Amino acid sequence: MKTVPTMMAAVVIAGSALLAQAAHAQMPMQMQGLKRTDILKSDFSVPGREVLQVRVDFEEGSESPKHAHPGEEIAFVLEGTLEYRIDGRPPVTLKVGDAVFIPAGAMHVAKNVGTGNAAELATYLVQKGKPLASFAK
Repeated sequence: MKTVPTMMAAVVIAGSALLAQAAHAQMPMQMQGLKRTDILKSDFSVPGREVLQVRVDFEEGSESPKHAHPGEEIAFVLEGTLEYRIDGRPPVTLKVGDAVFIPAGAMHVAKNVGTGNAAELATYLVQKGKPLASFAK
């Protein structure tokens, strides 16, 4: 009678593996090589808005998927060299200590164009309760 519990365990394990594969497949491939560390999340003085700060680390050559935010972003380069491509603007390359303002709803991509790792401190002033990012299809 150990066969039924063993088979049930195998089905659960196989199902979990398939779900994990499906979730990974839905993530944009460009997400590999990025690491996001949440630093701060707080209500903002403007009703219905919140402020978030996030550190994003980019492995050499990695880039974010094309995306937009439901509010403004200020990206400050902490390490390395990052290129920002914001729809409607020419690309801009920033080094340590440089910053860029990204308007609400503007589709954009950030890419590590230097050697070694790169990192940014992203500060978002966004609509409260909305997903932080929406991705281009």
